[in-house]
Amino acid sequence: MKTDRDLNYRLYIQRNDGFTRSPFERELNVYRLIRAGDTEAVRELFEKLRSTFFVGKGTLSEDPVRNTMYHFVTSVAMVSRFCVEGGLGHDTAYTLSDIYIQRADKLNDVEKIVDLFLEMQLDFAERMKTLKKENVISIHVRKCIDYIYEHLHEELTLKVLSDQTGLNPSYLSKLFSRETGMSVKSFIIKAKVATAENLLTDSEFSCLDISLALGFSSQSAFISVFRKEKGMTPKKYREQYYLKVLDEKENRRKLQK
Repeated sequence: MKTDRDLNYRLYIQRNDGFTRSPFERELNVYRLIRAGDTEAVRELFEKLRSTFFVGKGTLSEDPVRNTMYHFVTSVAMVSRFCVEGGLGHDTAYTLSDIYIQRADKLNDVEKIVDLFLEMQLDFAERMKTLKKENVISIHVRKCIDYIYEHLHEELTLKVLSDQTGLNPSYLSKLFSRETGMSVKSFIIKAKVATAENLLTDSEFSCLDISLALGFSSQSAFISVFRKEKGMTPKKYREQYYLKVLDEKENRRKLQK
């Protein structure tokens, strides 16, 4: 392989320098604590290891700041994936990952990036703690919810969701109802209507465009469902709330000047 020569050379240098990588199990333990939502243990372990933060870590760049940044990116990527596996919505996890990477990218000080390591780990751990405390939802139902929000424009049925989770449709239906307090069909409708509300107040898309974007069979079907859920037509809803939202945005814009 093309990398063998470089690999063998670096392994030789590391042996001569007495370099030993941190045990993989220790790294995994951090991710497991975050996924478990154990904020106290995460903070305690980080503070304990902070003085030896770079011991056992490879050199990813000769530039200290860039080296720390690369380690940060690797860490936040792993943390987000562990949390998704633990039930955190993957849109939430990956967007949060993007936010922290962008914040780290603006820093030019090693210690500040190390500080951000702790902030990032505690943020994810706190979200996992809240998820486990308030949301006793199984990984299967969480997967269904994520899929629903990511595929609102498609036909969503119990069969489609059962295929995604690998669960029997009847069992999934009962599990979903028990954990969310509503049927799969009701949840899908509420998700579509909630998204429609945002589009009506935060965009100028027509009702037809919105109905198509949310997978309704027709504009009239969309209007009927929306009226049943909100007690008014999409047009009336927009007339009632759109200008209010514009006023609020304008006020915020003036305050920021």
